Amino acid sequence: MDSMDDVGALVTGGLAARTLDHPGHAHGRDDAHHLHGHDCANCDTPLTGDYCHACGQAAHLHRDITGFAHDVLHGVFHFEGKFWSTLPMLAFQPGRLTRRYIDGERAKFVTPMAMFLFSVFLMFLVVSNVPGWFSPTDVEAKAPSVAAARQDLGKSIEKGQTRIDQLVAERSTVVKAGGNTAQIDEKLTEARNELRGLRIAERFIPGQAADAGKLRVSSPLVGNAAADRTGAWLQQKFDHARENPKLLFYKMKSSGYKYSWALIPMSLPFLWVMFAWRQRFGMYDHAVFATYSIAFMSLLVVVLTLIGWTFGSFGRTLAWSALFIVPPVHMYKQLRHAYELRRFSALWRTIALLHVVTFTSLAFFLLLLSLGLAD
Repeated sequence: MDSMDDVGALVTGGLAARTLDHPGHAHGRDDAHHLHGHDCANCDTPLTGDYCHACGQAAHLHRDITGFAHDVLHGVFHFEGKFWSTLPMLAFQPGRLTRRYIDGERAKFVTPMAMFLFSVFLMFLVVSNVPGWFSPTDVEAKAPSVAAARQDLGKSIEKGQTRIDQLVAERSTVVKAGGNTAQIDEKLTEARNELRGLRIAERFIPGQAADAGKLRVSSPLVGNAAADRTGAWLQQKFDHARENPKLLFYKMKSSGYKYSWALIPMSLPFLWVMFAWRQRFGMYDHAVFATYSIAFMSLLVVVLTLIGWTFGSFGRTLAWSALFIVPPVHMYKQLRHAYELRRFSALWRTIALLHVVTFTSLAFFLLLLSLGLAD
């Protein structure tokens, strides 16, 4: 069922991309399966060519199932022929593609948003259904059962509590003897922090014991009643996620489809800061840069996933190596030629952009997690 949803998402993304990239296609021909009247079928404006000069709709329209299937296949795989001229430049000359598009060469290339939509939907489809990054047999062999994980964690908690009891007893002895307890107090604080971390981890294991500790929220900014209500709400959400982690993952994946565009505005303030003293470049330049860059990274993940799946262990090693090498090189080339920078200027901005990507990726993941827990 998930695979069918993914295929539907891919078709939707392709059709949306085609719609954004090119509004119509027209050839004059009148028959039972086509519409080609004297007035625009959309706004009734008299037609003077293949397109309506008022609303832009094509004069020639399909109205049979063959035409519908053609639109689907054309939208997903063709992009009016511009896809195959855009893709090589996006991969090997991203900076020149970005600069040429910004400077006005629009008819030759797929628009940034159209490329973004198609690549993101394709990435979700492939990554969700192709095990290209990890060996399925290794995951099955090494993944511990939930019961075993809960048992191991319970033993660690028991040992931690025993250690704390020993330190408390030792401290009492030192106090009675009038000795210095600073060293023991330091060890006791460390042991209590470790135990607290183990108990927090225990709450996220599915099927935990009924007497496991509850999530507590405290803040000097709110009263105890408000803190208790917040803690109860968070506890309920964490309980639901713990009991059905697959549902949480599905919700996060669905949110990823819907809100992947948020990565673009999240990146713009950081790009603006990096070029704040260069008045030539505005938000439009940064938006085109970010959209094309994210589109390429999505396609890169698709290619590397397929390589890992096709070539087995060697392919996965190659994919993981390329994942850490290709993005910085691509960012450097795109920055240098899109913004016409010198080598050093492009290099330090590449390093800064890598930190930006780390931050925005983490923020996007937390956004998806919060949306998954909030539903």
